[in-house]
Amino acid sequence: MADAAYSPPEVWTWDKENGGQFANINRPIAGPTHDSTLPRGTHPFQLYSLGTPNGQKVTILFEELLAAGHDAEYDAWIIEIGQGGQFGSDFVAINPNSKIPALLDLSGPKPIRVFESGAILLHLAEKFGAFIPTDAKGRAECLSWLMWQMSTAPMIGGGFGHFYAYAPEKYEYPINRYTMETKRIIDVADRRLTETPFLAGDEYTIADIAAYGWLGNIARNEAYGTAHKFLDFGSYRNVNRWAEAILARTPVQRGIKVNRNGDGLVRERHSAADIDAVM
Repeated sequence: MADAAYSPPEVWTWDKENGGQFANINRPIAGPTHDSTLPRGTHPFQLYSLGTPNGQKVTILFEELLAAGHDAEYDAWIIEIGQGGQFGSDFVAINPNSKIPALLDLSGPKPIRVFESGAILLHLAEKFGAFIPTDAKGRAECLSWLMWQMSTAPMIGGGFGHFYAYAPEKYEYPINRYTMETKRIIDVADRRLTETPFLAGDEYTIADIAAYGWLGNIARNEAYGTAHKFLDFGSYRNVNRWAEAILARTPVQRGIKVNRNGDGLVRERHSAADIDAVM
């Protein structure tokens, strides 16, 4: 059945009452809405985030770096995006796009801001020389899959996730459109993973960490209510094998708990003991 016809106006105007789970924070303009001061801890890295798929990418990498013996201690402060914390002046100064995660690297002589999850993964991987291939071919493959993941997240989250789970009403056309694209994205990964154990080849890299943020969320049946069943996610055997192998890693199990509210989760992380307490 076709949805009711909609004729766009000649010039679009913002309707603050457009509904949906995030209607109270979505807006068509950038910049801060209020003054704020972000907290700062004692570690070289200050992460301001939330344990969404994009946020989990960074905390997983931090935990992987620590497990590998790198000096990557970090404070992870929660940003409550449902309450508009990403629009505070201090946060916008780190990320003008007002999206989590955002990172302050205080390990050098001058602070370095890094925003966008893929950029943060690349910054940390290059800084520590870890989880990214050093040869030109391997690096190119890793970065290709990293950028692939970054390009797919809006389709899965803002497209499929929004219309399937968060929109105020169910509309057949956008759900079908974004479900088709989400399944195509999963199939791209599934076909690649018939060739190699990990996305970039034989090595586990930041490309896998990035993709696991989103695909792992579905694999664990934590995404968008009944999305796992709706997408027939269990039929993607190679993606599921890959997701199981990644979740078996202790740093991944630790990283996905950070900046989340609830039993067995860690609202803020300031030392390994914070995660140890819920493991």
